[in-house]
Amino acid sequence: MIQHAHDHPSSTEDWQSRLRARGYRLTPQRELVLGAVERLGHATPDAVLTAVREESQAVNISTIYRTLELLEELGLVRHAHITDRAPTYHSTAAPEHGHLVCRECRGITEVAPETVEPFAASLSERYDFTVDVGHLTVFGTCARCHGQ
Repeated sequence: MIQHAHDHPSSTEDWQSRLRARGYRLTPQRELVLGAVERLGHATPDAVLTAVREESQAVNISTIYRTLELLEELGLVRHAHITDRAPTYHSTAAPEHGHLVCRECRGITEVAPETVEPFAASLSERYDFTVDVGHLTVFGTCARCHGQ
């Protein structure tokens, strides 16, 4: 279960203009991968492959990894390490956020940057360390599982 703090629709024209400005174009395969990431919210490459294969069988896992790398390089998606396994990708159309991951149910809750700000400011002041909020993942137990 994923709880989204904000849902922001994205526009294909915006992506296409950003890609063209960098010398790329939004090919049908890239559009399928980006669309899958946006639909899934937080997705591993395997989950993206499964979603893309619903529309095109002509895509393999190495294509997914290459496309995700390109989309991240272009600033259209970013990854976080929410599980012990593969990175999890999400669209940059949503505002930057941290993640709370329940070890029991594996649910992900998005945390707005302003919620993390006091902690980030404390780390900055005490350790001269700048927190990358988009990569911040805190593991624990959600209220629902904690109450069981």
